[in-house]
Amino acid sequence: MVRRGAAAYARKMQLELRHLQAVCQIAEAGSLGRAARRLGVSQPSLSAQLRRIERVTGGDLFVRSRHGTEPTPLGRFVLARARRVLSEMDALGTRARTVATDAPLRLGCILLVLLDGLLEQTDLALAGQEITVDLEHSVTALTRMLGAGRYDAIVYGEVNDHEVPLPEGVLARTLIPEEPFSIRLSAHHRLAGREHIELADLADEAWLTLVEDDDGGPEAFAEACARAGFAPRLRHRVADRMMQYALIAGGRAVALSQPTAPRAEGTVMRPLAGAPLTGRIRLAWNRTTVPARQAELLYRAALCAYLANVDNNAFHRAWWDTHPELHPPYERQELQASDA
Repeated sequence: MVRRGAAAYARKMQLELRHLQAVCQIAEAGSLGRAARRLGVSQPSLSAQLRRIERVTGGDLFVRSRHGTEPTPLGRFVLARARRVLSEMDALGTRARTVATDAPLRLGCILLVLLDGLLEQTDLALAGQEITVDLEHSVTALTRMLGAGRYDAIVYGEVNDHEVPLPEGVLARTLIPEEPFSIRLSAHHRLAGREHIELADLADEAWLTLVEDDDGGPEAFAEACARAGFAPRLRHRVADRMMQYALIAGGRAVALSQPTAPRAEGTVMRPLAGAPLTGRIRLAWNRTTVPARQAELLYRAALCAYLANVDNNAFHRAWWDTHPELHPPYERQELQASDA
C-alpha cells in the first residue's frame, strides 16, 4: 500500500523549473543549510522538497559526508540535465529581452547601506527609464541570475581578498575598493566609550551572523577571530535591520557593520583596531542588455548613494579623508554637476 501510494504521488508530481533550480543550488552550495539560505527558504522545507524530487527521480540525489553534500551517480545525471534545461530557459529569457526594447532595467542588490539612496539616485540618473530593484541575500544567486538574464545589473560586495566569479558576457567595475568593517554594539556596552575596539576584546560576545554567506565574509571573519585567539559565538541570523538594532541595543549581540551604516537608537558604532576586515563594493552588468552610457549612469548613481553616507559616522569620515587613493574618480559634487 505504501509503495503504491508513493508511486502514485511520483506520477502525479511533475518536476518544475524551481525543483531543478533547488537541485542545482544544493550542488553548488555544498550543503542543504547554505542552499536553503541562498534560496530564501528554511532548511526543513528544502529537505522536504528534495525528498519529493527524489521520489520522482527514483532515488537519492545527494549523500552527506564530512565534506558536505555530494551528488550520487543519479544526482550527477539529474544535475547535468537540469543545468542544460535551465541554461536553455535562461537563453530564451535573454533573447526575448533583446527584442523587447521597452523593457525595464532590472537591478539586483545585496543588503548594502547604499541601497536606500541608490533607489533615489537611479531615478534621478535614469530619468524616463523604468527600473525594478530586487534584494537578494546571496551573491551567488545575484551573479547566477545576472548571467541568466534575469537581472541586467547587480551591486554586490566582497570581503578581504575574496573575488566573486562572474559569468561570461558580464562586465564589472569597482565602486569602492576598500572600506574597513566596524562594530555595532549597545550604547551601554563596557567597550562603548572606546575610540577603537580590539577584536580580541569581543571574544565572549554573542554575534549576529553575517546575512551573506558567499561573499567571503564568514571565512574572513572566522580567520580574523582565530588570529585574535577565539572562535566567535554566532547566535543570531537576522536580515531585518530593525530587529538587528533591537538585539544590539538590548545588549544581546554585537555585529560587524559597514562604516557608512546610519545611527540607531541605543547603539554605537566603533572602528575595529587594525582593520582586520575590509569590504569592497562592485557593480556588474550584462553587456548585451546595458549600453555603455547606461552602465556609466548606474555607476555614478551608486557612487552618489555611497558618498551620501560617508558622514554617517565621524570615524569613517576621518578614515575616508586620510585615504584619497581609494576615492572614486568622481566626487559627489562633480557627479551631481555632471548630471545636472
